[in-house]
Amino acid sequence: MAETLEITTLRPAAGHTVQDFVEANADINAYLRRRPGFLWRRMVETDDGRIIDIVAYDSLLHARAGAAGITGEMADSPVHATIDHDSVDWQITTALQYLR
Repeated sequence: MAETLEITTLRPAAGHTVQDFVEANADINAYLRRRPGFLWRRMVETDDGRIIDIVAYDSLLHARAGAAGITGEMADSPVHATIDHDSVDWQITTALQYLR
């Protein structure tokens, strides 16, 4: 089974920190945990203050449905106010290699 990854790179909105973004994701984390096919989520901060948010699913179908819910079902989430929306780079891709 190849993992399908939703990879989002962004910067915090003006007046917000990386920690604000992480904390504002509490309801998104609960949403992801109940999504079919959700496997795991990781967030990292780059040296220049960007956030890379990676969510893994078991299929492209589940990844697309989960991602759609972030702006649909979860449109009222406080996380959206912590994001500089002009900085967002979002993509869904399939993992080529998985090594543990």
